[in-house]
Amino acid sequence: MRQMRLFLLLLTLITFSACAHHEQYLSKQEKFLAASPRSILIVPVVNNSVDITAADYMLSTLTFPLAERGYYVFPINAVKRVLEDEGLADSSFVHSAPTSKLANLFGADVVLYVVIEQWDAQYALLTTTTTVSIYYQIRDGRTDELLWENRVKRVYKPDTGSNAGGGIGGLVAQLVVKAVVAAMEKAAPNYMPLARQANAAALYSYPGPGIPLGPYAEEQKK
Repeated sequence: MRQMRLFLLLLTLITFSACAHHEQYLSKQEKFLAASPRSILIVPVVNNSVDITAADYMLSTLTFPLAERGYYVFPINAVKRVLEDEGLADSSFVHSAPTSKLANLFGADVVLYVVIEQWDAQYALLTTTTTVSIYYQIRDGRTDELLWENRVKRVYKPDTGSNAGGGIGGLVAQLVVKAVVAAMEKAAPNYMPLARQANAAALYSYPGPGIPLGPYAEEQKK
């Protein structure tokens, strides 16, 4: 009986903690909910990594998850061309411009800013660790006010297993496999799956740190 009471008490505490956690996120998203955005403008990504291709790759992964969450997303290639015509070819200039100015160019409700904080593959001791760290921010297109932000980090390290046979020969074979796999990951890092995982973790987890469903989401229509 005493064990049952302890179990029920623990279950209550866990439930209360989870609810409090969700309430904390919801309180931070009250401004987002009040703004009720229908369209999102994705501006060029700021790339703070040493990989010069990271920004374009990251930008290409953002449209689908936002559209799936139920928002109209302006075509990223058309957005880049318009911004270039406005003298905003550099992503850092775009991020420093007033949100209302950017939104007015397209009639967008909100603007999504994305900053790549880490996008690299580190080789050490026969293994390569690929890391992607992304900061997301959504601002109101009328007031420039911060409505939502999130930061997500994802890490990938190839699993080579340990299926080689016993003895010195098996150990050497296993080391060779590890070296080859690590070299392959270093030569062609697994960035895109990590970027998509980061987007999913940042945007889909609602209630929680993600964004609410938009007006065009299938769940909202139902």
